[in-house]
Amino acid sequence: MATLLAIFQTRLALLATELEEEKLRLLKVLAWGAVALLLGGMGLLFAAAFITVLFWDEHRLLALGLMAAFFVLACMVAVSRANAHWQAATGLLSATLAELDHDRRALMPTGQADHQDDEAP
Repeated sequence: MATLLAIFQTRLALLATELEEEKLRLLKVLAWGAVALLLGGMGLLFAAAFITVLFWDEHRLLALGLMAAFFVLACMVAVSRANAHWQAATGLLSATLAELDHDRRALMPTGQADHQDDEAP
């Protein structure tokens, strides 16, 4: 019984560590993403204003239309890439789940562990 409790405590500690790592990683990604969005948005705004003023006398409507089309196209690419990253996310707590499965297999008798694997979805 003490061995089972020790295994459970170790796996719980692993779970807590993985959750903390994921939280920190997510916060870093969100912070740097927000900075990148802010700076990129400001840069694009000034670039669009510069191009519009540059062509103000001759082709201002064409310049505005091309800038709008560029931003819409860039937005569509960004949404597509974000969706691809969202779909490709790895399983949360995969190391903990793998260790728990390893423990389950190690604690079950050989014949019973093979039988349970056949029933798994």
